[in-house]
Amino acid sequence: MSNLSSTFAALGDATRFAIVEKLLQEGELPAGELQNVGQISAPAISRHLKVLRKAGVVEQRIDAQRRLYSVRPEAVQAIGAWSMSYREFWQKSLDRLEAALLQESTKK
Repeated sequence: MSNLSSTFAALGDATRFAIVEKLLQEGELPAGELQNVGQISAPAISRHLKVLRKAGVVEQRIDAQRRLYSVRPEAVQAIGAWSMSYREFWQKSLDRLEAALLQESTKK
């Protein structure tokens, strides 16, 4: 599976997506502060973070007894680059649709 596929697969879970959103909004956080994302147990958070780490979406930093998590900028940049690569395609498609609709409305 490619990195981008792994990223999307990891973010396909609502809890993992919420974890990443919280990390993006608040920055680096310990695992304990992520439990309130879905009101789930510490072991469940740990499993979700493991999936996100394995997919390359988040990274872990150890500070004494704490495990701190943050979003890897490369993962966010890859998603942005992928979505922008389709922007031109969708813009042209929407422009063609608009032209077709205008043409239909002038026929009436």
